[in-house]
Amino acid sequence: MTYAAQALDLARQVTETQAEPLDRAAALIVAALRADGVVNAFGSGHSEAIAMEIAGRAGGLVPSNRLTPRDLVLYGGRPAAVLTPELERDPSVAHEIYALAPIQPQDVFVLVSSSGVNGTVVELARIVKERGHPLIALTSVAHSTRMTSRHPSGGKLMDLADVVLDNGAPYGDAILDLPGGGTYGAVSTITSALLAQMMVVRAVEELVALGERPPIYLSVNMAGGDEHNQALESRYAGRIRRGS
Repeated sequence: MTYAAQALDLARQVTETQAEPLDRAAALIVAALRADGVVNAFGSGHSEAIAMEIAGRAGGLVPSNRLTPRDLVLYGGRPAAVLTPELERDPSVAHEIYALAPIQPQDVFVLVSSSGVNGTVVELARIVKERGHPLIALTSVAHSTRMTSRHPSGGKLMDLADVVLDNGAPYGDAILDLPGGGTYGAVSTITSALLAQMMVVRAVEELVALGERPPIYLSVNMAGGDEHNQALESRYAGRIRRGS
């Protein structure tokens, strides 16, 4: 079976198996938005791409923030040299990221990590729950189950979340066998992006069903897009940020 065929098959499986947790995740987002909350999405490494699917993109929710280790540089005054691949394993980073963000008690969090075991994402999950925020985890249950946590507590992202969305990626992420051993062809980004968009879509549909007009971004590459977006962003002045 080709990579495309396997990836599409896995995407179909995810849409079937994750229907119930998607409904619960969407409900948490709707509740937060109706309470004037914001969706805070975090991912590091390749998972940052999934946070970008949730926060600040065309067709998505305006009341959203993307949290990232780069916040230490963009908003915290740390030197760019701090941004090493090992940074995501440091639990202390989570405290800085949370403290630098314009977070309010009614906000909801979506934390993305396929492995779900690195120090930063696990510590951020701990902080989020200690502060009373609803927490949605987007992870690979198969991969995380086979990993040992890199957090001092021994905990994992999926252990701390109110709702777990399983991206269905296998241990090691790749799905094609390499002659002589090993695998290639990663799939977690595809299924995670699909789940992230489905979650947002369900939240929007629920808001519409409640008779509300969801605050949705237009593409800035459409006529009137900038004006439309700026008008909506003004409603959340000081609550959302659009750093690079």
